[in-house]
Amino acid sequence: MKDPAQHSASYEDLLQVPEHLIAEIVGGRLITHPRPAPRHVRASSSLGSELFSPFDKGRDGPGGWWILDEPELHLGDDVFVPDLAGWKRERMPSLPETTWFELALDWICEVLSPRTARVDRMEKLPRYANAGVGVSTQINRSKF
Repeated sequence: MKDPAQHSASYEDLLQVPEHLIAEIVGGRLITHPRPAPRHVRASSSLGSELFSPFDKGRDGPGGWWILDEPELHLGDDVFVPDLAGWKRERMPSLPETTWFELALDWICEVLSPRTARVDRMEKLPRYANAGVGVSTQINRSKF
């Protein structure tokens, strides 16, 4: 039984987190962590740069996607900030005017690092699947 003194984190709780931290709500819990370390950023940036031209811009590739770094996703009661995300433009013809997205993604990438790997694999991945995310990809930053 849940302790009545505990409450599920709200978006207001998330907004109170200092700006130098990344904050997410996963399964009702507010999770914070520092901005990614350089190797993590390098892995995410490298992958994003490989995907942007062919998928987002359609240069030497299929096009028809929005590929974004660290979007804020509101999927049900969860709020996520994945490293990279993609939506097919046929499902989302234009970007929303809000600072977050509510439409489930078509593709997601979480770069694994020692401080985020457990939450990314064990908690976020099943929630992405439950929200209808088509494909989940995880890369280990040590390869970059």
